[in-house]
Amino acid sequence: MSVNGPLLTALGISVPDEAVYRTLLHQPGLTLAELAARSRRGTRSLRQSVQRLADLGMVSQLAGRPIRFVAARPDAAVEVLIARRQQELASARTAAQALAAELPAHRWHRPEEELEIVFGRQAVVARFLQLQKVAQHELLVLDRPPYAQDPQTANPGEDDLLARGVRIRGIYAREALEVPGALDLLRQAVAAGEEARTCDEVPVKLAIADRVMAILPFTGERSAMVDSALIVYASTLLDALVRLFELLWRTAWPLLPEEPVGGHDENLLALLAAGVKDEAIARQLNISLRTLHRRTSELLDSIGARTRFQAGLRAGQLGLLPPSQITP
Repeated sequence: MSVNGPLLTALGISVPDEAVYRTLLHQPGLTLAELAARSRRGTRSLRQSVQRLADLGMVSQLAGRPIRFVAARPDAAVEVLIARRQQELASARTAAQALAAELPAHRWHRPEEELEIVFGRQAVVARFLQLQKVAQHELLVLDRPPYAQDPQTANPGEDDLLARGVRIRGIYAREALEVPGALDLLRQAVAAGEEARTCDEVPVKLAIADRVMAILPFTGERSAMVDSALIVYASTLLDALVRLFELLWRTAWPLLPEEPVGGHDENLLALLAAGVKDEAIARQLNISLRTLHRRTSELLDSIGARTRFQAGLRAGQLGLLPPSQITP
């Protein structure tokens, strides 16, 4: 199978140098003049490309005259480049930690810089990942669509945070639970240690790290995707955002039971209690509306309820769902 387009730029190899490597990969033993004829480049420029590739272990020289060149095996050569790049990244991380150590504790910014605006979907994702990385004690999250990242993919940084002992509390809007696969991802997060609750009205998307830095994504008027965000540092505004989260936390209720509810349809019960619409529940559970109505009827019968509202109350009485008011 032929692969088109540059592949090695991420490893520091320029497009012209990669073109030379590919030529030698498919036609080993070419001289510099033969390379020039095939690439329509000058011999001086090609000599520089070959030298750079040789320094990286991508190209070697055959014995004898005239001088001919061959390309190294891609898998072996790229593994060496990856190892080298990992060493460089490790050195950069060490340097960054040393620079951070020069700053006074909790000095995230100069006092006059309380706000920052980030533009572009990828930039928003990058800043959110940075915020996760710097969290040492606590991460507070208000979650609702739309999303800058794929909502059907688990947050790659959350497991690392929980492993480091960072407390994660998340409040999820009802519409966030309507995304296909969302309940399964949330269940995995809760099993890993996240504290998750749901709320009828989540006014904004928000993430706060250690109560000293927050990211507040928002969308453009004509965009359904997150395309910009406000970064808020320690300030009166950040204090207000923390207060907003705590007020919502007290009124939200845990979505999932802490223990298996055995014998009951716990996914259906959680979605019903959260007030998710039938169509969204059917998509989540990958069943038809007819099957959903049958399973809902069976669930209500099993816990002695006649309506969804009664089902939520009855589930709380039976301990099938956690109590709605828990002191944080």
